[in-house]
Amino acid sequence: MAAGSYMQVQGANERLRIGVIGCGGMAMHHMTSLMRIKETANFDIVNVCDIYDKRCGEAAKVTGGKAIKDYRRLLDNKDIDYVLIATPEHWHFQMTMDAADAGKHIYCEKPMTQTPEQSKRVVARIKQKGLKMQVGVQGMSDDSYEIARKYVQDGILGTVVVAQIDYSRNHTAEGMWAYKIDDDAKPGVNLDWNAWLGKAPKRAWDPDRYFRWRRYWDYSGGISTDLFIHRVTRIVKALNLDFPERGVGSGGIFQFKDVKGEVPDTFNILLEYPGGPQVILVSSMANDTPVEHVLRGHKATLTFNRTGFTIKPQGLFSKEVKEINHKKSGAEEVTLHHRNLHAAIRSNEALKCDVNLGYRAVVACAMGVESFRKRKYMKWDKAKERIVNA
Repeated sequence: MAAGSYMQVQGANERLRIGVIGCGGMAMHHMTSLMRIKETANFDIVNVCDIYDKRCGEAAKVTGGKAIKDYRRLLDNKDIDYVLIATPEHWHFQMTMDAADAGKHIYCEKPMTQTPEQSKRVVARIKQKGLKMQVGVQGMSDDSYEIARKYVQDGILGTVVVAQIDYSRNHTAEGMWAYKIDDDAKPGVNLDWNAWLGKAPKRAWDPDRYFRWRRYWDYSGGISTDLFIHRVTRIVKALNLDFPERGVGSGGIFQFKDVKGEVPDTFNILLEYPGGPQVILVSSMANDTPVEHVLRGHKATLTFNRTGFTIKPQGLFSKEVKEINHKKSGAEEVTLHHRNLHAAIRSNEALKCDVNLGYRAVVACAMGVESFRKRKYMKWDKAKERIVNA
């Protein structure tokens, strides 16, 4: 633990102080959820920050925290123990690095960063500073994936050769991520558009890019970084995977051709890990029929479901492997994920989704996006820790 944070949180009963950076839809879900457990979890939200005054004011009303427009001024507040970063993806890296330099513990929404290089630097900085950082893949607070890993490591499934998982939705003619455009937003009056763009390419004000940023490559990887990041993190955790050896992404805009945006509405990634398995990520935003979430082993198949998972033997091994049903504890829930970070800060409890897991998931998703955008098969340069053409 960083020296400053340790002095603030000396014991398990000390009250934590939180600063919130970004007050949009996902952040508001965090804040309203957190306020329901504020007293039992023993914390206060002391500052909220957003470049849009209206959102910042609404967050202040919900939390009682003081509104700040510049996140760097929030980080100057020495009373804050940890920050919640719930901004568009293109800001995750810089805000995380700045928060770490300010000695703050961090909860950052997924993906941890936009690029593998950024993730590599975050891992090093968090380790250097001795801080706790939780990546916002809340599904890791469901114990199914930790328990599945034990069965895999014990050889119950045999050699796992394929893992498959999906995240699909369906939408009306407005297309995916068609969040309401707020006509109250006025750049230069109550919204700092240039601050929101940050290091992304400079552009004239575009409300579609601001309110529906997941549709654009400058700020997001679309399906890959908004949805697949949840799914591949599960697979990486369950199989204790490192970095993919090779990968390919494929898809296109097949349904929502008349909707503003750049990212595909249908997208699939195939990843090869050293010595196996293959990992298949499936998604369409124009058909929500689910695909089973399974780990296919030589001896048995593990299928994740809403209540946990089942393990069923392959016919050839029915006498050797018995059927197993695991009923999960925990859930995909933001307050559980925050509570885990609180316990990590207070008593060094292991994080459910630390920076190392976050890094591996970023690489998997980025490999698919780079392959799709370059129309090339990609591979992982293990020595330099970067994605290159295969």
